[in-house]
Amino acid sequence: MNPAELFRLDSEPVHIAPGETLFRAGDVGQEMFVLIEGTAEISIGEVVVETASPGALLGEMALIEDAPRTATITAKTACLLARVNQRRFHFLIQQNPFFATHVMKVLVERLRHMNQLLTKP
Repeated sequence: MNPAELFRLDSEPVHIAPGETLFRAGDVGQEMFVLIEGTAEISIGEVVVETASPGALLGEMALIEDAPRTATITAKTACLLARVNQRRFHFLIQQNPFFATHVMKVLVERLRHMNQLLTKP
């Protein structure tokens, strides 16, 4: 499943220019984003921990836990994104169980990736 395809015809996409920040670590988050086009860097502190490509979920933790953002997202190229608020998120996971599984898979992959980064000498 590629969420970029699910949101390709989004009626109110978000556009960000290269170098522009979507959100910063510490910000209050009430929505997540699906990267439809472009690439973006996910940074923790000064370290880029991931380069997101179309289909990437960004900020999904904000819809699962009421806590400040843990990373900063900066556009590497021009980006087109779909905004997903709490209501839309719940609708998606109820109507499409594969979407719910995909969100869990993304969280697990990011956790494994961070574990690898932390255990590198």
